[in-house]
Amino acid sequence: MIKFWSYQTEYKNIRKKLLRSIDKTIKKGSIFFGKELETFEKDFIKKNKGNYGAAVGSGTEALIIALKLFKVKKGDEIITVSNTAIPTISAITNVGAIPRFVDINNDYLMDANKIEKLISKKTRVIIPVHLYGQSCEMDKINQIAKKYDLKVIEDCAQAQGALYKGKFVGTLGDAGCFSFYPTKILGAYGDGGFVLTKKFDIYKKIKRLRFYGIETVDRKNKFFNKYYANENGINSRLDEIQSTILNIKLKHVNNYIDKRKKIAKFYIDHLKKTSLILPTEILGRKHVYHLFTIYHPKGNEIIKKMMLKKIQLRKIYPFPIHSMKAYKNVTKDKNKSLENTVLKSKGIFCLPLYPDLKVSEINKIIDTLKKILLKNKW
Repeated sequence: MIKFWSYQTEYKNIRKKLLRSIDKTIKKGSIFFGKELETFEKDFIKKNKGNYGAAVGSGTEALIIALKLFKVKKGDEIITVSNTAIPTISAITNVGAIPRFVDINNDYLMDANKIEKLISKKTRVIIPVHLYGQSCEMDKINQIAKKYDLKVIEDCAQAQGALYKGKFVGTLGDAGCFSFYPTKILGAYGDGGFVLTKKFDIYKKIKRLRFYGIETVDRKNKFFNKYYANENGINSRLDEIQSTILNIKLKHVNNYIDKRKKIAKFYIDHLKKTSLILPTEILGRKHVYHLFTIYHPKGNEIIKKMMLKKIQLRKIYPFPIHSMKAYKNVTKDKNKSLENTVLKSKGIFCLPLYPDLKVSEINKIIDTLKKILLKNKW
């Protein structure tokens, strides 16, 4: 079986170093807020050329904290996309806000030209989702945000290392939110997340919000490092063990991205003459290929036939958020205004793509896919 994703080879390659490092970390006697976290935060900010930031418990909590940073409250409206992971929307609804969905373009990304028609007096934030590894049209999005005095929170969960006009995603808006879920380009062996920001005052608030509202940065605050809630925060901590793992893997992240890009290029070179609609890299943006997403009207049938050949493919995402039971009644936006989102969801699927995928496996995926398309005259 060729799995859609696996960490086994990666773990085998770093196992000895990983276990030694984790053992040392545990022996230090600090499970939370220790040197490993401090090192990771500093190096992650440097890697992404950000100003300030802090690690949190998950990508979902990164989004919740970011929304709280800008005092989003019940009834406020947040513009984002329906073609995204559930956490993007659950973060919005869990702070009491209302998602407003803008349609996507043919690159599966937020169509910036359709944002303004959704803006109302209740709109507070735009959340562009840098989906599958490619960045949204951030110049246009930021221009609209500035015009209407809105905040921009980037959802970078699938785009670690992606560039927009030479700048890293997560540094282009008011806050950038990352996930270290194991399948991500930079993945832990558990949950984890990060919030980047440009401003020191916002950074202080991130640190408070992730730790019950306790002040841990501003020494002038009379309750500095005291068990006293300065504001209503949450519990969102990246522990020392996951920080240790991420410190090791962060050193390899450029290599991970290079391998992903090479595999993506190999797929494109060998599938470009088929009827599949393949991903493209937009001029001025660096695609990091968290996922290799294809569109074909017979996508569901292709997935089933590939599975019979013991090759796992995935649909990400098969159901737009606005069509899900949990969110049908929380937004005004329906299928008619989200035509491209609905259309793409019916035919998208992803090929296996991760750094340790073997050449023999890649060739088998390509050859099997071509034979299925040819045999069925697709």
